[in-house]
Amino acid sequence: MAMQKAVLGTVMTIAIVGLVASVLGVLVATQTFNNAAIIKTVGVGVYSDSACTQKVTSINWQTLVPGETKTITIYVKNEGSTRIALSMSVGNWTPSTAANYINVTWNRQDSSLDAGASFSATFILSVSQAISGITSFTFDITIVGTES
Repeated sequence: MAMQKAVLGTVMTIAIVGLVASVLGVLVATQTFNNAAIIKTVGVGVYSDSACTQKVTSINWQTLVPGETKTITIYVKNEGSTRIALSMSVGNWTPSTAANYINVTWNRQDSSLDAGASFSATFILSVSQAISGITSFTFDITIVGTES
């Protein structure tokens, strides 16, 4: 029994010393080393000028007549660090029936763009000859860049 108390006392002493050493920061070793990595980013910028300095926030198509087609040229820039494939979608029509009579396309669907590169893109808006009951409308264009 005395032997068990001695062993138990020794174990308790070691545990207490370890706890005190941990609290006081004694017997701690560290190693610091540098890290380096490249973080891939995907970013798309849309501009009104070829130097890509004037961001596009809206396009004013002006006054349109039934059967008319208009084009607008913008510049798309890959502002990320990896090659991207581009796609475009149109939505959020007001009034919603405008989507039945107005079509928007562009000439860069499924094009690829290297990191930091830019190119011109042309949007084509066509108004159906059969449009009626719509005197003004709004919609959103979304350009998506997906890592390719």
